Amino acid sequence: MPVYNAKVVWTSGHDGELTCGNGPRMNFSAPPSLQGRHGVMTPEDAFVAALNMCFQLMFIWAAERLKIQLVSYQCEAEGHVVDLLDRTSIFERVVLRPTVRVKASSLRQVGKALEWARKYSLIANSINASILMEPKIESEP
Repeated sequence: MPVYNAKVVWTSGHDGELTCGNGPRMNFSAPPSLQGRHGVMTPEDAFVAALNMCFQLMFIWAAERLKIQLVSYQCEAEGHVVDLLDRTSIFERVVLRPTVRVKASSLRQVGKALEWARKYSLIANSINASILMEPKIESEP
């Protein structure tokens, strides 16, 4: 069973440094609305980004297996936070808006690839928030 790790070190104020087990190192902060800094990764950014990255990788995996002639893929993700009565917050839902461009001969398979991406996404399967998809699918001759 794979194990993933990350190390955080407090640097000052509401800031820290993240070192991921795979090598990347970056500064992070609380969101600006919570006494953090602009222009720096936040845990909330990382949460939404992790889901979006995992979904893309699973879509590419599915597209390869379904022999989809992929021209381009991009996806905007939007995480919606709700404040609870006890003054805590949770991600209520994340909306994924993939734009998928394929050759016309692959158009029928794209929906299946999107379903597989959702079904097999480790990150998507590990969170409690609802995950909604609003795909835009285009084809080329």
